[in-house]
Amino acid sequence: MADDIASQQQVLGTNQRLPDKLPRVPLLALFACVFITSLTETLPAGVLPAISDSLDVSESAAGQTIMVYALGTALTTVPLVAATASWSRKVLLLSAILGFAVANTVTAFSSDYVLTMTARFVAGVAAGIAWALLAGYARSLAPKHLEGRAIAVAMAGIPLALAFGVPFGTFLGNAAGWRAPFYLMSGLAVALLVAIGLTVPDRPGRPRNRKQRSMFGAARIPGVDAVLIVTITVVLGHTIMYAYIAPFLEAIGMGGDTDLILLAFGVACLISIVVVGQHIHTKLRTFSVVSAVSIAVAATVLAVTTEDSLLVYVAAAIWGLGWGGIPTLLQTSAAVAAGSHADDAQALLTTLWNGAMAAGAVLGGVLLTLNGARSLPWWTVTLALLSVVIILTARGGGFRSPAHIHQEDQVHI
Repeated sequence: MADDIASQQQVLGTNQRLPDKLPRVPLLALFACVFITSLTETLPAGVLPAISDSLDVSESAAGQTIMVYALGTALTTVPLVAATASWSRKVLLLSAILGFAVANTVTAFSSDYVLTMTARFVAGVAAGIAWALLAGYARSLAPKHLEGRAIAVAMAGIPLALAFGVPFGTFLGNAAGWRAPFYLMSGLAVALLVAIGLTVPDRPGRPRNRKQRSMFGAARIPGVDAVLIVTITVVLGHTIMYAYIAPFLEAIGMGGDTDLILLAFGVACLISIVVVGQHIHTKLRTFSVVSAVSIAVAATVLAVTTEDSLLVYVAAAIWGLGWGGIPTLLQTSAAVAAGSHADDAQALLTTLWNGAMAAGAVLGGVLLTLNGARSLPWWTVTLALLSVVIILTARGGGFRSPAHIHQEDQVHI
């Protein structure tokens, strides 16, 4: 970590110093990038029937527009991040955003299913590059004692997309046609290109002649391995339930409340990420445990509830409080544990995150068919509790607060 501090100062130059407060405008630009990536991924769920009718395919086939996006990210992030390791971080991020603008424009124009799926795959590829960059980029813009908060600001785009982006996109799609929100996202991506170009400082990539461990070698760094395993378990458990929340609510007689329950979940996510951002520097492990336990508690309530609608809303809020901070907690944990290999760790985390999402959607569908919707929450409970065990037993820098790592480095210095 001490070497990390020195290298960060070398990047900035001998006469420059990191600011003593968060650079809000650049971080807001990164936040907008996270928002667009999250919204692009999940928006088809809100306008699925319209996409199905327009492309003349079944709703199940239309639903694969979400799956192919996740696969694009999962399959290409590691090799692309390795191939672009020496690129300017700003140039690489701008390239990813341009990919979003093109992919969403093609999606909006397309009347052919194969072309639409290709565009969605490209969007997933762009998302993988952006996600591998964003946590490290946000971290590099902040002073040491505010790194976790900087990541939290950038990652707030995830719950905001869930809480307000998807409902608004669904409303716009129903009012003006499903293509309208994709046109809007293309316009936002173009505006974001300008905003990042003007406001976000550049950071260099790694020199090609620098001796570095392989990207997969980053998974063997003590602590990083635990973070990656928890990424699989907690995202898999969440997706099994979240992807099929509508049929679950139908099964308990609350299908008409799906939008309001998801709104309660999304608003709770926003509260979670604010609280996590304020305390992550000193209580990262604590909040990681509390988040996973909250997801387990919420899923348990959903599993045992029968006719109490209030309990379902309470469970959705608890679920959101647990889930909202998870992306920030995992990305910060990976970055802290990996040190100078943070980009490699983030690329692996992004790949596993999207792989777990794709697997959760498939596994949840199988479980739904074989055992019914009421079986889904118990899988979420099991995987969330398994995550708690891994977090508590993580070695090395896994799930250790940046403040604690920094204090130990000061002692060693």
